[in-house]
Amino acid sequence: MAQWPASLPAPALNTLRETPPNNSIASQMDKGPAKVRRRTTANVRPISFIMKCTPDQIATLDDFYDNTTFSGSVDFDYTHPRTGAAVTARFKPETPPTWDEQEGVLYNATIELEILP
Repeated sequence: MAQWPASLPAPALNTLRETPPNNSIASQMDKGPAKVRRRTTANVRPISFIMKCTPDQIATLDDFYDNTTFSGSVDFDYTHPRTGAAVTARFKPETPPTWDEQEGVLYNATIELEILP
């Protein structure tokens, strides 16, 4: 399995956003409150963050996304930035990494991933 490039920086401070999986479904009843149940026993956990990257790191990220994960279609091994746990992740479908130039020699790379069950 592909491995997240070790040369890429950790998420910038205060940019990590994580959402618990949406695992419940509500069914409306004829009367009274909706019935709520668990939809699945496992679901993806979305996370997003910004990394401050050099031009070489942007080239690494671009190559990883385009060639290693085949435009985000292949899962990869990743170390969760909050817990430090080894997890399987993928780029969020239809949300490739983006970056914009900051301060001349640094780029803000915005990453959206899904941690897989």
